[in-house]
Amino acid sequence: MNREELGRLYPIQIVPYDERWPSYFEQEKENLLRILGSECALRVEHIGSTAVPGLSAKPTIDILVEIPADQTGLEPLLIRKMNENNYIHMKEQKKHLMFVKGYLPTGLDKISFHIHMGTKEQEFLWDRICFRDYLRIHPDVAKEYERLKIKLAQTYKYDREAYTEAKTELVNRITGLAKEKLS
Repeated sequence: MNREELGRLYPIQIVPYDERWPSYFEQEKENLLRILGSECALRVEHIGSTAVPGLSAKPTIDILVEIPADQTGLEPLLIRKMNENNYIHMKEQKKHLMFVKGYLPTGLDKISFHIHMGTKEQEFLWDRICFRDYLRIHPDVAKEYERLKIKLAQTYKYDREAYTEAKTELVNRITGLAKEKLS
């Protein structure tokens, strides 16, 4: 499928916060730990908008998994384990390992997941925790982000890449503020 066809099949939809999102994360975390084991999944974090109470979001649970820095033979093992358990490897993601679940040939399942994997040295991944935590303790900033997402979802309903790109400036600004506060 090309980008436009994918956009039509999986349009961007922002929905009100769902109190079940944290429990969906916890269930999926247990599933990932069972699949990968503690020697591969060193840490598992709920990231993204569904990890911020009260924040409207796409109904997709984003999860960040820390993997060992020693990558010798690890990537093929992780891909095999995840594929065997019905996760789709996003090969076009080159910066880190990424898998999705809940993407059906007819559209998104009721709940879907994005699993991001990387080492603790891949700072750009772990910046997402700073971003999440900042939104959690600054509800006014979270609302600003929510308003932007709702507007962009209308503008880029069928273009996920453009939607994500259009959020980048605000996400980077908030992440920078969050990192300043932590240092």
